[in-house]
Amino acid sequence: MNELIQALELVQKQTGIEKEVIFEAIESSMLTACKKNFGTSDNITVTMDRTTGDIHVVAQKTVVAEVMDPAIEISLIDAVRIDSAYQLDDVCQVEVTPKNFGRIAAQNAKQIVIQKIHEAERGILYNEYKSKEREMVSGLIQRKERGNVYLNLDDKLEAVLAPKEQIQGEEYPMNRRLKVYVLEVRETPRNTVVYVSRTHPEFIKRLFEQEVPEIHDGIVTIKSIAREAGSRSKVAVYSRDPMVDPLGSCVGPNGNRVNTIVKELGGEKMDIVVWRDEPAKFIQEALNPAEVVRVDVDKEGMTATVIVPDHQLSLAIGKEGQNARLAARLTGYKIDIKSETQASQEDDDDEFEFEFEFEDDEETEE
Repeated sequence: MNELIQALELVQKQTGIEKEVIFEAIESSMLTACKKNFGTSDNITVTMDRTTGDIHVVAQKTVVAEVMDPAIEISLIDAVRIDSAYQLDDVCQVEVTPKNFGRIAAQNAKQIVIQKIHEAERGILYNEYKSKEREMVSGLIQRKERGNVYLNLDDKLEAVLAPKEQIQGEEYPMNRRLKVYVLEVRETPRNTVVYVSRTHPEFIKRLFEQEVPEIHDGIVTIKSIAREAGSRSKVAVYSRDPMVDPLGSCVGPNGNRVNTIVKELGGEKMDIVVWRDEPAKFIQEALNPAEVVRVDVDKEGMTATVIVPDHQLSLAIGKEGQNARLAARLTGYKIDIKSETQASQEDDDDEFEFEFEFEDDEETEE
């Protein structure tokens, strides 16, 4: 069994598994095997010599004058032959290692070592990818099943891209390398599963960090993101350095940086706006590309009324309200958009109501 000891030392170096962990696992396995194959009672222990690898099965038996149950009792005469110090009622350690037990031990030890190596590898992979939660990774599409897309991550783990995490209308051909955002890494009894997304707003942030050095270095920061995956996203950016233009950094020379991101997302439109500390200015930025005449903000109620030129109303609201909806998510404000004509009419109506009430008060006084 010396070969086993050498193998355990090698396993410890390569996987970091302590030999003692494997020794204890082997002993537990051998105890089960001993009871299964030889019908030994519950008063036994199995120990493995840490130096030689030899297996010993030892039974604990009470020293008695007359043996009634040989499985748990031993005569004083037999006990003294083992150790002259034994007396009546002592518990005697009796070796009962079955014949051919070494062969069974070797087989079990091999299985335990293989099992522990697999567990260690799984643990290493789990820890490696657990640290990548909320980060971006890439993998090869290897199969599709029940709407799920399965990716091979570095020939190590399988990632699951569920239907709700897929960009609507995006194609997923086999063997395509795909960038994804790691939502969760979960350890199951069988393996480690990585759940990923292409629709999460943070996926946009990771793409910008990869493509824009100023964001990667922390000079430009992404303050907020509003996204309708596959259709349009709005990204609010801010520069810590007044000499660095956040918009220019994100767009890149000839638009190459943002175009790379848009291409990765299958043509998803990307609005990059400057984050402002003042809510009214930020809301104005968020409604780009529409022009804004005025923004009235209620900070306590987190609401805002936005006035735009008549010809800009449809652009400010966007198709099916998308532009206004994304601007609201980006800023955190509930936004009510009105044209100048609508705002003027409402002002006239308010003035008329006020004058009517004023005149009515005068008649009452008379």
